[in-house]
Amino acid sequence: MSYTFIKHANELLTVKGHSETPAVKEQMNNLHIIEDGAVLIEDDTIIDVGTTDKLKRKYADILDDAIVVDASNKVVAPGLVDPHTHLVFAGSRENEYNMRLQGAKYMDIMAKGGGIHATTRATRQASAEQLYTESFPRLDSFLKHGVTTVEAKSGYGMDWEVERRQMEVAHQLNRDHVVDIVSTFMGAHVIPEEYKDKPDQFVDEVVNEMIPATAELGLAEFNDVFCERGVYTPAQSLRILEAGKKHGLIPKIHADEIEPYGGAEIAAEVEAVSADHLLKVSDRGLSMMAHKGVVAVLLPGTAFFLMTEAANGRKAIDSGVPVALSTDRNPGSSPSTSMPFMINLASLTMGMTPAEAIVAATINAAHAIKRADRIGSIEAGKKADLVIWDIPNHMQFTYLYGVNHTETVIKNGRKVVDKGVLV
Repeated sequence: MSYTFIKHANELLTVKGHSETPAVKEQMNNLHIIEDGAVLIEDDTIIDVGTTDKLKRKYADILDDAIVVDASNKVVAPGLVDPHTHLVFAGSRENEYNMRLQGAKYMDIMAKGGGIHATTRATRQASAEQLYTESFPRLDSFLKHGVTTVEAKSGYGMDWEVERRQMEVAHQLNRDHVVDIVSTFMGAHVIPEEYKDKPDQFVDEVVNEMIPATAELGLAEFNDVFCERGVYTPAQSLRILEAGKKHGLIPKIHADEIEPYGGAEIAAEVEAVSADHLLKVSDRGLSMMAHKGVVAVLLPGTAFFLMTEAANGRKAIDSGVPVALSTDRNPGSSPSTSMPFMINLASLTMGMTPAEAIVAATINAAHAIKRADRIGSIEAGKKADLVIWDIPNHMQFTYLYGVNHTETVIKNGRKVVDKGVLV
């Protein structure tokens, strides 16, 4: 049994009180800050939270033998949670980035065989060893930015053997890397090139073969689909998500990114845990999501990188929808592992306050992957996943934008990043 005592945090952002249901509306503006805050950790679990003076008096007999972390003039926050990534893939697409800078549109590039299709070709050719080797450093980068849990989607195979390989690599990474990985099956990412004239046949394969196999092998917890014109229709998306539910896979959906297409409405209908992107979501879609408690996972880095208008985070919050944030780490539309930058962008481009953005990247993001009972806030009984920012208050986190303020990361009660360096 070992103890770690974090003391004298200028601000301790507990983000408490939302482990059962996500924060909504004005709740997202309350970080439940403790000044001169302290956290006592036993092994990998938080056992108490309060002021430094209170915990020193309460646990005087324990603290002599504890590892002490001094957070004076710093902010202590929950470890960041990234609920939407495409972590496991091969290759890079900087050539398309250059094309877009010269005026090419993302969907046009994909229609000509680029985009997701390009990464699919590279991923199909890659061995499990190559996928593992290319993906591991991405997790290192996430960790150095204060991220302690990520979701990882398949979807660059759209062929059972490759989809399976992606998910198996994600599971191996979860075993080997300190960052926790939650797996999502996304065989319905786009229509594969070889099925472009017979999309319903591929949907049949996803529904009748890939989803049952994924569930039987326990390779994923969630099932996702890209509902967008030119990709999967609302009817196809609904069929895929309902099929996943029958096999115990929890629905997620890429929704209403390019145009209003009914994705948010489908998310509410199937009671998805989240609907993601939502740049063009309808008012009716937001209302239905709020009614069903579907988390809106907004991806400001994707809009930024594609040079388009960001999702309206302010409107989503005011509509009563629980909002989360993610990097959408992927090779084509958001090649970033910086959740701090996503928090910056949420304030600068989506109308969210610093407090709302931090809540969206912690407890609400945990809800988007059904982990809020164990991570996302600093409360007794939860996993000891914390980050220490080298700033005196949380307002500076978005004010001093484009900077990684992460000094220390504690994962499962153990220091894994110290002074910005992996240990």
